[in-house]
Amino acid sequence: MKLGGQEIQIDGGFLRIARLALDTYDSIDDPEPMLAALRESGTRIDLFTFMQKLPDVSPKHVYPMEWDNVAALRISTFEQWWTKQINTTARKAVRKAERSGIVAREVPFDDEVARGIWTLYNECPIRQGKRFWHYGKDLEAVRKANGTFLHQSVFIGAFLDETLVGFAKLVCDQDRRQAAFMQFLSMKRHWDKAPSRALIAQAVHSCAERQIAYLLYANFAYGKRQSDSLSYFKQLNGFRRIDLPRYFIPLTPRGRAALRLGMHRPWIDRIPESLLAQLRRARRLWYERSALRREPISEL
Repeated sequence: MKLGGQEIQIDGGFLRIARLALDTYDSIDDPEPMLAALRESGTRIDLFTFMQKLPDVSPKHVYPMEWDNVAALRISTFEQWWTKQINTTARKAVRKAERSGIVAREVPFDDEVARGIWTLYNECPIRQGKRFWHYGKDLEAVRKANGTFLHQSVFIGAFLDETLVGFAKLVCDQDRRQAAFMQFLSMKRHWDKAPSRALIAQAVHSCAERQIAYLLYANFAYGKRQSDSLSYFKQLNGFRRIDLPRYFIPLTPRGRAALRLGMHRPWIDRIPESLLAQLRRARRLWYERSALRREPISEL
């Protein structure tokens, strides 16, 4: 649904929570017009949430607030990132990608790139210890999924002998103050050639050329899990955790009650991290064993 010139996403059944469709990529400076549009939309919405945008790290609104976080890289020039914001290990990884023949560059989102992304999606059904939700999609579904917000997007491809072995989709906010990874993926069979490091380096180039001040890579920490291999990868590439205010504005009596009771938070946050770690290990083993029995996706 579109309100006030922005796409709105509504999640939930009993408790309906609205947010910007680009919630982690964009924000709103003055929420009052949006709140008025939500109330007049004719659709039941119990809560509206949005996160404050960098560089404003101190709360500037009086709405109910909780702290959220992002993995953010402050960008001025590529040289600054290369010499001051990453260490020798990260620089060696970028050089390794170059020596291995990996070339990263901006690409248009066309049929060739869509087919390359389709191949990446269907390389492996399991990623990061869980079922990869893009696995098994057909070419048209891949084209549709990645064809969103094109006027705000920059596509970067990592190529090995002109074969796409990794890609990233950057989405810029409306005033071009920050950009964020909406997609970031590389072929597992080429991880030894460090295509992901080449993608990061080109993303920094792309942002610096456009004078974009911040590059975001989703959250730095998720729920109670404060550190994992992905957060370590982000840290090696210069990303740092920045805490930002996230506001929850009730629009109905149900929303006000849910906010008081903490029902707006994911249920998984109520489970101790020690138990969650065991469940994640069990899930990884289950999916890995299941994947061995699955048929590979055939070429179109």
